[in-house]
Formats: sequence, C-alpha cells, structure tokens
Amino acid sequence: MGEATFTGISSGKNGWMRVLGIDPAAAGPSGFGIVESDGRRCRTLHYGALKVAPKRRGECAGAALQDVHKHVCGLIEKFSPDAMAIESVFTSLNMRTALKLAEVRGVILLAAAQHGVVVYSYAPREVKASVTGHGHADKRQMQLMVRALLSMNETPEPSDAADALALALCHLQVEQARRRFGLPDQDSSMKLRAAVRSAGLPREIQPRGATRGGLPRIVSTR
Repeated sequence: MGEATFTGISSGKNGWMRVLGIDPAAAGPSGFGIVESDGRRCRTLHYGALKVAPKRRGECAGAALQDVHKHVCGLIEKFSPDAMAIESVFTSLNMRTALKLAEVRGVILLAAAQHGVVVYSYAPREVKASVTGHGHADKRQMQLMVRALLSMNETPEPSDAADALALALCHLQVEQARRRFGLPDQDSSMKLRAAVRSAGLPREIQPRGATRGGLPRIVSTR
C-alpha cells in the first residue's frame, strides 16, 4: 500500500475519500484500483485486473459481462468507495469495438447504480494529462508515474491496473481543484478539468514512503 501527499480533500468515512478507478476493456483485462486520500496523503488499497477466460466467454454472449458485473459489485461491497472513476469510450474506436466496450461499461455503471456509488467519466487524454502532464503518454510512462505518485515499491502490473489507479488519481485531483475553488460538483466539470489539465499535477503531490501491500493480482475466471 503506497502513499503520497495530496492536499485539499477531506470527505467520506473518517475524513478519507475513497475512489474506485476502473479501466474497462472490450476484450482484454479490465483494470481496477482503489485509492484514498485524507487531504494530506494518498494511498493505494488494492489493484489488479479482471481477465475473463476464453472458455468462459464462449459459454454465452453475456458470460463475460456477468463476471465483470459480479467482480465490480464485490469490489464495491468490500471497499465501499465514495466515488467511481471510469474511462470513457474512445471516439476513435471502430464501431464493433466501441459497442463491446460500451457493453462492459454498461454493466459497470449498473453495479455502481445498484450500490449507490456516484460515477465520474474521464477521457484517456484527460487522465494522461492529469497524471503525466501531457495527453500522449504511453503505457510505460503511465505506469512509472503512478508508481512514483503512490510511492510503490514495484511498478503496477498489468498496465490496465496502472490505468485504473491513474483514473482514481485523476478524480482525486479534480475533486481537490473543485473544492479549492468552491465549484459545484457537476455543472462546472468541463471548466475545472480544463484548468487541471493546463496546470498539471499539484505541487503538493510528492512521492514518499514505500508500498506495504503485496503483489498485484490478476483475477481470472474459469
């Protein structure tokens, strides 16, 4: 479990804000990561990726979606996040891939709605700009920056899990800026995100400490 300083956030249970980040995938593993902040520190609670086995996918059209929904429900029930940050559908994807990704996002959003968790959607470039300072960072750059920001002893693997952690960090940063400027939660999100992208990561975020958690795990269904 890694920690980094993070100011301006104070909500949720005992002053901690907990965010579940999810990087949905149309075919490959869907990454997930839980990060929380108390206004001064930001730490990782759990992360990994859900990989649905080909055999399971072949059972029926909705088998993989059922597994994703069940796993997300399990994460929500276990960690009780205050919010969920999920990656939006790429506008550059072909129609078939976009539809498959939309199906996965649909069951994730359903799980959140069933448990009363507020969902925030972020475009890939928003997340990259928030975490690395520019919107064209590659997978490796994202992994290294997430590791540094969360003071992790090891680079988060797979990259899908690192992307999920980055989504959670992105939302915490947006929430920090919203509270700092006293802006509404939803109505001014576009202006807020633009300000966050132009400003980059807050200076208050400094890597410190060492991760105390174990190795990341990839959940596989059979």
